[in-house]
Amino acid sequence: MSLSSWLRRRTGRATGEHRPQLSTGARRIMWFRITSQNSKKLISTSWIGNTVSNLIMILPPIYGAIQTYKDGLEVRYVWSFLGIAAVGIGSWSFHMTLQYEMQLLDELPMIYSCCIFVYCLYECFKQERVVNHLSVTLLLTFSIIVSVVYLIWKEPVFHQVMYAVLVAFLVIRSVFIVTWVYPWLRALGFTSLSVFLLGFVLWNIDNIFCDSLRATRQRLPPVVGAVTQLHAWWHILTGLGSYLHILLSLQIRSTYLKHRPKVKFLCGVWPMLHIESQKAS
Repeated sequence: MSLSSWLRRRTGRATGEHRPQLSTGARRIMWFRITSQNSKKLISTSWIGNTVSNLIMILPPIYGAIQTYKDGLEVRYVWSFLGIAAVGIGSWSFHMTLQYEMQLLDELPMIYSCCIFVYCLYECFKQERVVNHLSVTLLLTFSIIVSVVYLIWKEPVFHQVMYAVLVAFLVIRSVFIVTWVYPWLRALGFTSLSVFLLGFVLWNIDNIFCDSLRATRQRLPPVVGAVTQLHAWWHILTGLGSYLHILLSLQIRSTYLKHRPKVKFLCGVWPMLHIESQKAS
């Protein structure tokens, strides 16, 4: 399909042609792209950057889930890694199609994975392989209510506020643990938080100054324009921040259970936490 026909199909400009249901965010994305005099360049750099940047939320977490399973750790941490991967796959699908259904596949797993993070962090000082059914019920109920309300209301701000509530619970708990319980984990804890917040800041800059950034990218080479996609950096930094948070949660849990965690770097770059099954004496 040519670029012009793709644009007409997405915006309903072709008479009599079926118009796919686009999300509010997708319509906003399309507005900024279509009004540009250099739409082809902007679409290619934005589409590639915002789509491919999700790989950091897909490949490393899948590897982390496999390694966690091999280490014989509690299944909650396997689901934590898979939760990030689900967000990455959903975000990839949304940025490729800009359809409402794919936006849900992007946004709702953010709530579900964050609920798993909350459970892991708030249950880290309990006996091994003990399930807190009350916490599971509360978080599951929260996820269902948010999903139903969001499907009916379709208000992005509602989703953002609910996600922020979960993140706030994680931040409060993390800061407490690395400050008062395991201060030697302070560097990892604040690094994960700082990386995540940096991504959040860049995402808001991209939203607020979209016009100015778009005009600037028109004057830049395609490669430079791709690496200045702040929304893509939002994917990368929040993916990395979430991944580091799981490592922090694993460190806290393994320390409490008196396991011996060992940090290794995949290809000398990417941190992985390997935990020996034998407990320290």
